[in-house]
Amino acid sequence: MTLPVSVEFLAFDQTIVAQAAGRVVIFAMPDAPLDAGARVVDKLSRGAVKRLVASAAFGALEQGAGLDLAFPTGMAAEAVQVIKLGRKPRVDETRAAGATIAKAAGTAAVLVLGPRLAQPAELAFGLTLRAYAFSDHKTGAKKPFGAMRVMVTDHDAVAAQFAPLSAVAEGVFMTRDLVSEPANVLTTSEFAARLEEMRTLGIEVEVLDEDALHALGMGALLGVGQGSESPSKVVVMQWRHGAPDAAPLALIGKGVVFDTGGISIKPAGGMEDMTMDMGGAAVVSGVMRALALRNAPANVVGLVGLVENMPDGRAQRPGDIVRSMKGDTIEVINTDAEGRLVLADVMWYAQDRFAPAAMIDLATLTGAIIVALAHENAGVFSNNDALCKDFLAAAAAENEGAWRMPLGKAYDDMLKSNNADMKNVGGREGGSITAAQFLQRFVKPETPWIHLDIAGTALTKSETALAPKGATGWGVRALNRLIRDRFES
Repeated sequence: MTLPVSVEFLAFDQTIVAQAAGRVVIFAMPDAPLDAGARVVDKLSRGAVKRLVASAAFGALEQGAGLDLAFPTGMAAEAVQVIKLGRKPRVDETRAAGATIAKAAGTAAVLVLGPRLAQPAELAFGLTLRAYAFSDHKTGAKKPFGAMRVMVTDHDAVAAQFAPLSAVAEGVFMTRDLVSEPANVLTTSEFAARLEEMRTLGIEVEVLDEDALHALGMGALLGVGQGSESPSKVVVMQWRHGAPDAAPLALIGKGVVFDTGGISIKPAGGMEDMTMDMGGAAVVSGVMRALALRNAPANVVGLVGLVENMPDGRAQRPGDIVRSMKGDTIEVINTDAEGRLVLADVMWYAQDRFAPAAMIDLATLTGAIIVALAHENAGVFSNNDALCKDFLAAAAAENEGAWRMPLGKAYDDMLKSNNADMKNVGGREGGSITAAQFLQRFVKPETPWIHLDIAGTALTKSETALAPKGATGWGVRALNRLIRDRFES
């Protein structure tokens, strides 16, 4: 995998500005002196920069937004983009400025004049994240983004700062690519094969087939996939570069490569979006890639349960009772509440095998979380206040929306079954909470745990700050930061 745009850092050299083709980018604030880069362009353009910066239109912009000077006098560039950005911007404002550059650039080459930029590596990170398009299945030649050159004071130091951010960007792009792939391409076997390719990065990858899953007693997971021609699998990824005796963090991802709802079939309208029901597994995969690329000094295991939920003569029926790896029996009331069945077995397996220091599961689990939080926040459920606080801080630092939701006995009681140890749904009310309560039954008391319901954040119908509409890669940045801040040795 390669990033869709090349970013090069070089020393500030005003002599090449006049002849630079494509687009030139400068930064300014109303009522503030122009920096060296903006002064050069203002002189070449005979004061056009100062006039634009003094305009009401520029003053009304948010930090990180910009306006264009088209075909400026005295320059070869087709446009000068003037970005509103102060000397001490927030990280999210700097990344937004990078995204503004990428959105406007298209295939044009870009020269960014940033001799006084406070966070040039973060600008390049925002630029890179926004310079993404999923076009693998469009015919014709792909139009690549233009080359980005960023002039800074200390280009070697900035390049070193950008390297780990570039690794995270590649993890985000892997997640976006996986979520965007159609289900006839990204089968359970193809998903597993793509994860096996990460062995070249130093990740240990093991694929458990259906025979192995039967031997382990994963009846809950296997029941979901039994109506599909695609075989169910669990993929185990290990990154062991922390302290030799340190227990790992376990990341668990729901990987339903397509979800029809099974016998409890979904309405036809919008079902095409169910190619994204493996979003949790995609985030886990992207995080593991990012850790390996930046050589993170941490112990992390990523486990994904890969299934397809199809209606068939062999498919699981409402009223069926399955036995989980834990040994508990589950009455399947609704076959469209399948993700929690997949996670239950994989979570139990992760705890049995790895005795993790903490466990975080991710899943596009419920429509109820979208009703509660729209597409602005993922739902966060946890049995451990300290771990949850650290995750929420990491998500806030990365500007990835996350909101803690409640757990409690009253919600747990809604899962009582007359015929089995529990049922897989608790009714319409509190649907995202009862789903989390179901999962908590498969968390050992000694395991700090977070459940992330990302149904509303994994894929959006409109663009976000750092992504075009579609797959967002939500969670890769927040989890990478959590690991960096809490789990690295």
